[in-house]
Amino acid sequence: MAQVTWRAPDDLVERVRAAAAEQGRSVNDYLTRLAEAATDPDLAGDDAARTRERLARAGLLVPAGPPRPRPDPDAVAAARRAAGSGTPLSDIVADSRR
Repeated sequence: MAQVTWRAPDDLVERVRAAAAEQGRSVNDYLTRLAEAATDPDLAGDDAARTRERLARAGLLVPAGPPRPRPDPDAVAAARRAAGSGTPLSDIVADSRR
């Protein structure tokens, strides 16, 4: 078995550590599964589908969570109208420069 040194930004390393811990895995196991999932040549489809499938097969795919309801179209239209009826920013800036 070979050993590899991985150089990465500190914030990425912390995210990997947190993701591994969340799944009850070591960082080594997590990165090994991630590399296996990313390089499995047997999966078909577009790049995004292949990556999702590989991550799912390796047990690394994080669920997106419950779907959120879409905002009411009438409420969105009302908010757009209200946003467009205020004082233009250029007027506010011009007033503050006087």
